[in-house]
Amino acid sequence: MAYSTIDVGVAAGVATIALNRPEKLNSFNEQMHAELRDALAAAHQDTQVRCVLLTGRGRGFCAGQDLGDRATKPGGPAPDLGATLERNYNPLIRVLRSSPKPIVCAVNGVAAGAGASIALACDLVLAARSAKFVQAFCKIGLLPDSGGTWILPRLVGTARAAGLAMLGDALSGEQAAEWGLIWKCVDDDRLAEEAEALARHLATQPTVGLVAIRRALLASATNTLDAQLDLERDLQRELGRTDDYAEGVAAFLAKRTPAFKGR
Repeated sequence: MAYSTIDVGVAAGVATIALNRPEKLNSFNEQMHAELRDALAAAHQDTQVRCVLLTGRGRGFCAGQDLGDRATKPGGPAPDLGATLERNYNPLIRVLRSSPKPIVCAVNGVAAGAGASIALACDLVLAARSAKFVQAFCKIGLLPDSGGTWILPRLVGTARAAGLAMLGDALSGEQAAEWGLIWKCVDDDRLAEEAEALARHLATQPTVGLVAIRRALLASATNTLDAQLDLERDLQRELGRTDDYAEGVAAFLAKRTPAFKGR
């Protein structure tokens, strides 16, 4: 399918999806939401795809919502921002968090507002040293959405989350890594190469197991220890019946590299 706001390519088991409105710092409009939903659904259904790599074209990853689509006109009704979340952003975050494939995000330049939340909803996030994570909502009288108020305190703690959300200061890629907001910060000229290498590695690994790891980690935020032990038991039982587990054990015993198939 031809897209106008994103680029999509599939190679070596990786579906690379690049937000492509560089003149708008890849800010979201209705069309980009629709095209990204379609591309993610296609990647999830494609049995040849074992990992998704999400990034942005141009000098920024994503500046969040295109405010030109949400401006309040003098004398006109206020926009229903809740409807925008319900229709577009909330379903997107749920899709990212429930993806049957691991998702890597490469943040080049700014990730602001919902753009930051979308990046942080991915499984592993790499950022260029020049990248900036900005909770810009407070600058226009809003609060972090798209899961921002949920994920920020879980990643960096309540005190730092409050500072980021209430002050709207930019957090560099290097500081984001130091604070545990992201997986890794790399030099700008190595971001694309390292993100692609990471995605291609994950595409060779036991996909069902990786997704189960995500599921268990997310559940741990609200589970009791007993509930988490039960979940680990149930997931381990499921994984023990997969072809990849059988292959992993066989490869270990034979002292060879496993050839996982993602099933």
